[in-house]
Amino acid sequence: MQKTDILVVGTGIAGLFFAIKTAKKRPDLKITVMTKDKAVASNTQYAQGGIAAVMNRLDESFEKHILDTLKSGGGQCDEGIVRMVVRQAPERLEELISVGVDFDKTGDSFDLALEGGHSENRILHRQDVTGSAIEQALLNEIRQLENVELREKHFVIDLDIDRTEHRNDCVGAFYFDENDFVRHIRSKATVLSTGGCGQLFLHTTNPEIATGDGVAMSIRAHVEIKDLAYVQYHPTAFFKPGDTHCFLISEALRGFGAHIVDHHGKRFVFKYDIRGELATRDVVSNAIATEMRLSGKDHMYLDCRHLDADVLREKFPNIVKHLEDSGLNLLSDLIPIVPVAHYQCGGILVNSDGQTTINRLYAIGECACTGLHGKNRLASNSLLEAVVFGHQASEHICGHIDDFSYSPTMYINMQNRAAKSENESQLDSIREEIRRGMEAVFTENGDPSELLHQLTDYQKKLERMSIGTSVSKPLVELVNMLTVAGEILRDKINKKTIVNTEHHDHRN
Repeated sequence: MQKTDILVVGTGIAGLFFAIKTAKKRPDLKITVMTKDKAVASNTQYAQGGIAAVMNRLDESFEKHILDTLKSGGGQCDEGIVRMVVRQAPERLEELISVGVDFDKTGDSFDLALEGGHSENRILHRQDVTGSAIEQALLNEIRQLENVELREKHFVIDLDIDRTEHRNDCVGAFYFDENDFVRHIRSKATVLSTGGCGQLFLHTTNPEIATGDGVAMSIRAHVEIKDLAYVQYHPTAFFKPGDTHCFLISEALRGFGAHIVDHHGKRFVFKYDIRGELATRDVVSNAIATEMRLSGKDHMYLDCRHLDADVLREKFPNIVKHLEDSGLNLLSDLIPIVPVAHYQCGGILVNSDGQTTINRLYAIGECACTGLHGKNRLASNSLLEAVVFGHQASEHICGHIDDFSYSPTMYINMQNRAAKSENESQLDSIREEIRRGMEAVFTENGDPSELLHQLTDYQKKLERMSIGTSVSKPLVELVNMLTVAGEILRDKINKKTIVNTEHHDHRN
């Protein structure tokens, strides 16, 4: 029988920041943090650019950041949430600095970068490895806290929801432990910080762990989900034939002056937007994809050859080294690029405190739909969102957890062990088909209804394969991918129907 006051699922910036704040404010609470891989394995680890924040605290600068965010979101942002997040930024950034995050400075001032969609330089960064620097600082801090238990290689499978006449509460979770046994843990509050779903697509910047697990278990628990169709593509991933996990080339390079060019060396993004390479990600990604279709080429190029070589090496050492390891020189070669799946803008619907539509269940970070991003996330707003909602959820839970109680239901001596799937090759085949299908829907105008029908067939096939066999980790991940892919497609079909209806009404 296991229990904890607070269960946190995921070890990216949102989950770690939440756990640290809560543990320090309430040292009487036991906090258990679980992650299905090593703690460092998260989307946060791969974030290059930085965190958008108005550190001068001037009202006009706040308003510019707010307006940039609203414009990027295509009219679908919640303005109240946008204002809350932007206004909180300086305080949350100071908290990150206090736990050891060392942002670059020029003299006594922060070295603020410029990225697409921003009207001012406001991106705090640590060279081009900001996410890694943040992840390491937070992990170092959390390992010093006696009331936090960090459990690596613990894969949460499903939420435990108590639904009775007067209750609709999340009271714990079921998970695989490090020895692959299925276990149960009771909790007074549960916080999902499980990241995105990039692995649903054939090409993505996301690591292998990003299979939409938190969203999938929330769907199964009948938690409300919103705007999953808004999947953001990053315009400048390094194009290397055969790679599916694509190396991200930071947007900060374009803020520093890099150009996007075609196979004749000509810039073209200005044809699509007067901001050129500094337009928002959706605009730049669509421009590149359009030029690829028109030219029949499978990539375009990033051109940094006109920029100061010494400054590039100083500001972007990770990118320079990665490209050198691949046989290319950022300083003298055109770098092949292609747009790839990058960020899940929608997700588990939450309010301003990170509360979901199930009591005592919270969601923060990329897995949540907060209202900040709308259709398209503004560059470097994601890490900011994570710390602001980590703070909000922490404040709410600390103020209410004394009113929560453990569920009386106890699961004892669960000895079901994850099996090594005898059908692993079939699981891999289905996973590949899902990824190819989703890629086609989002980049080649594939039919979402047809793919949704295929997903139903895959679901039936999995059900037949699993009869009489023990559950396996690859099977759970694949079920999660099917679940989230289906929800994305249904949302995409629904949004397309609404748009067509609006157009029809307008014509009449």
